[in-house]
Amino acid sequence: MNILDLFQGIGTMFAQEPEIVIFRIVLILFGCLLVYLGAKNILEPLIMVPMGFGMSAINSGVLFLGPNQIGNLFIDPMVTDTDQLMNIMQIDFLQPIYTFTFSNGLIACLVFMGIGVITDIGMVLAHPFIGMVIAMFAELGTVATFPIAKLFGLSNGEAAAVSIIGGADGPMVLFTSLTLAKDLFVPITIVAYLYLSLTYGGYPFLIRLMIPKHLRGQVIETKSEKVSKITSKEKLIFAVVANTVLCLLFPVAAPLFLSFFVGIAIRESGLDKYAKLIENIFLYSATFFLGLMLGVLCDARTILNPKILILLLLGMLALLLSGIGGILGGYIVYFFTKKNFNPVVGIAGVSCVPTTAKVAQKEVSKVNKMSFVMEYALSANICGVITTAILTGIYVTIISNM
Repeated sequence: MNILDLFQGIGTMFAQEPEIVIFRIVLILFGCLLVYLGAKNILEPLIMVPMGFGMSAINSGVLFLGPNQIGNLFIDPMVTDTDQLMNIMQIDFLQPIYTFTFSNGLIACLVFMGIGVITDIGMVLAHPFIGMVIAMFAELGTVATFPIAKLFGLSNGEAAAVSIIGGADGPMVLFTSLTLAKDLFVPITIVAYLYLSLTYGGYPFLIRLMIPKHLRGQVIETKSEKVSKITSKEKLIFAVVANTVLCLLFPVAAPLFLSFFVGIAIRESGLDKYAKLIENIFLYSATFFLGLMLGVLCDARTILNPKILILLLLGMLALLLSGIGGILGGYIVYFFTKKNFNPVVGIAGVSCVPTTAKVAQKEVSKVNKMSFVMEYALSANICGVITTAILTGIYVTIISNM
């Protein structure tokens, strides 16, 4: 027996094109790096650790499936024939999870439900004007990237899917790409989640570039008891009304609205058993398999898609523009409130809950440990989720009917 037939992960490297082999090696190393960065909390560990392992495994575990056929035993994201699908679900170990939760958007809804359970909507009700103004400005990347993507030759659906990356909300990207750009679903989702974790490391530099030090330490004079006065009844009413209105306006995004607001309703209704079930099992299970699945989808052939470089550039641009827009929104509120506001809160309008809110508070605390902006940052964060969901509904509705 040829020794390369025995150790097929290595043997397949001698049977593939040189560029595939190079990218396999690069992605194996990159996967290991993501695990390290996640474990060190430099990037989001809940996504990066399983994603890194999946990425390194999928590019290592390539084998000969038959004569002139090279593949893996993880998943086949492009299989659509029902007979072939039923056969492959008995072979590829992650195929059932991918088919029944990932490729139909269910996993996005489970994550959104979990986000709803851990979200205190009272921050929005206490500061609705501030939160919504900042959130709308922070959609700059979601709106402005669309025409730019069209100039790069992407279709309407592809342009909308990559533009939603600017909202920094992974489930929204999953939902939009599955609906409007199935052919680019895998690379768009990979790009989105890679960049969402990079908001940890990139946005602090944007804050320091756009906001002078004396403003970053600004103390907001406010009555903190405003949030505590909002009752669970008021929060529950808001969740029911907002869910109904948004589902009426944008039924294509109704599964996302329902998932988010039912999570809030469970939290505010005091249904602790459901809340623990959704937070401890649904949310973390969905997040784990989301990260693992994204890593497994990062095989060299997918990354070598000729459109991947365009998607990388557009994803980065969308998040950059949204960050700039959010900070500009923070400045608008700063001047509107007669300078009784900290413009750093603007970055939290980019709805990577609660990452960007934590980034805002961390940058403020570095300058002034007595300045607390988390209450306002979470309001902008949650409003950002709502505005991104609305834009998702608009994009899907308009483009689906074109």
